[in-house]
Amino acid sequence: MYKINDLYDLNHTLAKDYLNKFTYPWEALKDIKEYIIELGKTLDSDYEEVEENVWVHKSANVFKSSYLGSPCIIGPNTEVRHSAFIRGSALIGENCVIGNSVELKNVIIFDNVQVPHYNYVGDSILGYKSHMGAGSITSNVKSDKTLVKIKDKVTGEIIETNLKKMGAMIGDFVEVGCNSVLNPGTIIGRNTNIYPLSSVRGVISDNSIYKDSNHIVKKEEK
Repeated sequence: MYKINDLYDLNHTLAKDYLNKFTYPWEALKDIKEYIIELGKTLDSDYEEVEENVWVHKSANVFKSSYLGSPCIIGPNTEVRHSAFIRGSALIGENCVIGNSVELKNVIIFDNVQVPHYNYVGDSILGYKSHMGAGSITSNVKSDKTLVKIKDKVTGEIIETNLKKMGAMIGDFVEVGCNSVLNPGTIIGRNTNIYPLSSVRGVISDNSIYKDSNHIVKKEEK
């Protein structure tokens, strides 16, 4: 469940070919910047290069008060709202919402993702139709500055990422509750809901409801 194909439907991102090069999603974080620059040069005329290595689809709505750092790509029908701060190395899909005072850095945002209110997302990948509740953030650096490890409490497995900076790998259709913190190296499986005010770390399996670290239940089949 840590693998790219376990978490994401790659038909919902321009990064499909790039992500297919890797087994685990965090392996893709290192070269997002270079990939965006290469990809941007291949985009069709529906995209405008508004600044060097900053491509915005003509149907996107980017508020004048937002900041688009290089390199980045903003997809069709995506809205980048007031005072959004895209620091760079951000590949944002179509029909997304990047909201008020949201900060993005070194991310792949799949199609139909909502990051709408006061969020920080760094060194992370957000899957198709995932949603970050107001104030929820990804923490991408450990307080002791050591390399990030991914810990699976169920299996006891510990995976070395060899990365100093890694936020969260959020699967398709994940709902993250308001004011939650996703600690470095968090993996959230598809269709999982995170309760508001949660502090999440490690691996959370798909189709789950995360209430707190000691109360994670499987969703009932409908």
